[in-house]
Formats: sequence, structure tokens, C-alpha cells
Amino acid sequence: MSDVIRVVLAEDQGMVRGAFAQLLDLEPDISVVATAADGDAALRAVREHRPDVLLTDIEMPGASGLDLAARLADEPDAPRVVVVTTFARSGYLRRALDHGVAGYVLKDAPIDRLADAVRRVHAGGRVIDPELAVAAWEGTDPMTDREREVLRLAAEGLPNAEIAARLHLAEGTVRNYLSTVIAKLGVRNRVEAARLATERGWL
Repeated sequence: MSDVIRVVLAEDQGMVRGAFAQLLDLEPDISVVATAADGDAALRAVREHRPDVLLTDIEMPGASGLDLAARLADEPDAPRVVVVTTFARSGYLRRALDHGVAGYVLKDAPIDRLADAVRRVHAGGRVIDPELAVAAWEGTDPMTDREREVLRLAAEGLPNAEIAARLHLAEGTVRNYLSTVIAKLGVRNRVEAARLATERGWL
């Protein structure tokens, strides 16, 4: 059994999680050793079971798939990470690659492609959905990390004063960051900026 690839599957949609787990377990060389419905549970499952591959959605309650990849990157014996998502957004893919994700596959891909991605990633390769590999370089996020952080809090509806308090900034500095982001994205206000950044996978 040493040649069986051990997988932890993180997916917040129960039906999708169950279907993926059952279909992957039909593969003779893949075993789903644990499933998780949110990012925090996935992190616990990875640390408990020490799988070869973590198969994860991006957007989940708790830690996101990208958060998981970032947290696990420096851990000993960290699993290789494959993102499986409905989000065909270039910004997500670029951030995933920055976090060391080894695979990025869309959920509507056939199950045999997903299984093949697990095998190739486990063998040390990288698997990126072909249509995303081209799209990834079409749009570059113009925001700095701090600008993105400020816009993310603004998108949650926080007023400037609360954003300033959370990030230990002056309220005027927050206004300046938001003005800069609005100008960079060519929109009229913070609501449009947040919408555009979200659509492109930059938040």
C-alpha cells in the first residue's frame, strides 16, 4: 500500500465533497484519508493524517485554500497542494502560484483529469488548467499588499476609522490608500473597486 497516494479533501459543499471523495477512492492508487468542510478543519486533518496531497477549494469558511497553502508551505513534510475551484479567475491563479500551489484545476473538469492532477503533483510536477494558464498573464493586480488589505476591509463595509484602527494606520492614510486604489482600477468609488477586484480574483 506504500504506493497509494494519501489525500485530504477540503470542500465546503457537502455533495461535491462526497462525490469527489467517492470517485477518487475508486482509483486504485489514490486514497482519501480525510475530508473537511472548512479551512480550519482541513488544517487539522492535514496535521493529523500527514497526507501526500491536499485537494482544496479556494473559498471556504475559516481559512481559504490559499491560506492553507501559505500556512503549510514552511511545515515539515507538507503535502503538495492542488486547488479545485469554480473560479476561473486569473488573479486567483497568480496568487495560488505565489503561495506554492502545485495544481489548479476547475471543478467542471472530468474526474480522470483530477485524478491525473493528483498523480502528477505527487510525482513532483505542476498542473494548471490550460485555459487558466493563458488567462493568468492577461491581467496583473496593480495593488500593493497594503492597498489590497485596506480594500478588503472596506469591502466588508468597515468605515475608514475602523480600518485605520485594525491596521494601526492614521485615518487619513486609509483615505489615501483607497483613493490610490480607485485611481489605479479606474473606477468611481470603493464599492466599484471592491467589485472589480473581487471579479478578477485580486481580493
